[in-house]
Amino acid sequence: MNNLETYQTFYFVGIGGIGMSALARYFNASGKKVLGYDKTNTKLTQNLMNEGIDIVFEDLIDERITSLQKENTLVIYTPAIKTLGILDYFNQNQFEVLKRAKVLGLITENTDCIAIAGTHGKTTTSTLVSHLCKEADLPFSCFLGGISENFKSNFLYNGSTYSVVEADEYDRSFLNLSPDWAVVTSTDADHLDIYGDKNHIEEGFRQFAALVPEDKKLFVRKGVEIGRGHQTYAVNEPADYYSDNLRMDHDKIYFDFHTPTETIKDFVWEIPGIHNVENATVALAILHNLGADFDTLKKAIANFKGIKRRYTKHIYQNGKIYIDDYAHHPTEINAVVGSIRTFYPDKKLLVVFQPHLFSRTRDFADGFAESLSNADDLILLDIYPARELQENFEGITSKWLAEKVKLEKKEVSALADAFEKIKEKDFDILLTVGAGNIDTLYDPICEWIAKI
Repeated sequence: MNNLETYQTFYFVGIGGIGMSALARYFNASGKKVLGYDKTNTKLTQNLMNEGIDIVFEDLIDERITSLQKENTLVIYTPAIKTLGILDYFNQNQFEVLKRAKVLGLITENTDCIAIAGTHGKTTTSTLVSHLCKEADLPFSCFLGGISENFKSNFLYNGSTYSVVEADEYDRSFLNLSPDWAVVTSTDADHLDIYGDKNHIEEGFRQFAALVPEDKKLFVRKGVEIGRGHQTYAVNEPADYYSDNLRMDHDKIYFDFHTPTETIKDFVWEIPGIHNVENATVALAILHNLGADFDTLKKAIANFKGIKRRYTKHIYQNGKIYIDDYAHHPTEINAVVGSIRTFYPDKKLLVVFQPHLFSRTRDFADGFAESLSNADDLILLDIYPARELQENFEGITSKWLAEKVKLEKKEVSALADAFEKIKEKDFDILLTVGAGNIDTLYDPICEWIAKI
């Protein structure tokens, strides 16, 4: 293939995906012509179009496609899209067609790449590392799997010495990267439609870790076996880098941070959950190794606002609390609900959950049932299929999952009916959670709760 610099036009098949849109923004910011297709018009695609990117939402071969020249056009696609007439056209006409992960890998080859991997926590950690890099004014660019609340995007360019990337294990995409620094937050079973079983996903992470040239630049959460030398991090137990003395005061968390040689007391931030202090610990470890001073890092931690749909919290004058989160695995739901129960032990919690993928619902049904049973009231939405078809997963439905949940107050609902059902419920805290299109409830809920 040609060098990326030789291409003047970049066509994205599935441009509305969170990872794809970051790449699209990168090339758009570089002065290239960027256009693409997506199945659904969302807030993200609207923002991309406002930034000057041309997007279509129908699978049609029109003049915008037939006028493209294969010599100077690179087509980038996501493996989530299996069949599409537009993609067939590019392949049949011998355009250069590459997976998103391959293109991201090519970009990281020419930077000092900091890659954040893990089945949980990688979006928060990579966004936090990016925020700390920005506050320390390091020359970096970042490609994130979520929208930073601080810079309102999943992409930021502040130079090209470093790149911060979210290393996605789906389809083994992270093996395309060239990490100089790396983090492994967790290797829990997930994406079993790709890996088959827990052993194979753990092997995938070991292969990723092997890409890092130096042991001292690989950071792994203590207790995760990665098969090579590395530095460890943890919370409330000794490790190469660890945090302890956690305490809460008026919705703020205070903690002390330990390096191998010193202790820095009284970091403070408003991001809840022990798991998030864990993410902060490894982000601080990396920035410390990059030479950032702790005064700068303390200020940066304190003004970190988090990521959209990662425990996005609203507290209303009427006493109601609304939290929206992207969690779509039992471990993640446990972390979110656990944080709510820690901060608000006596409040009545209504959970609205949209399962993501039939295969994940099937593979982790008992775990989902256990985590959802920690609510007081549950509305279980229909499964969001994404790339899967119901006909291939007979009997795997939200009604089937609901039968496993040990709650008296529970019901199954279509997304279209969910808002009206929510309005009929008695709750102190509302949690909407899931990775599909449940986010369409966010604006109506915010407006409604503010008025009641």
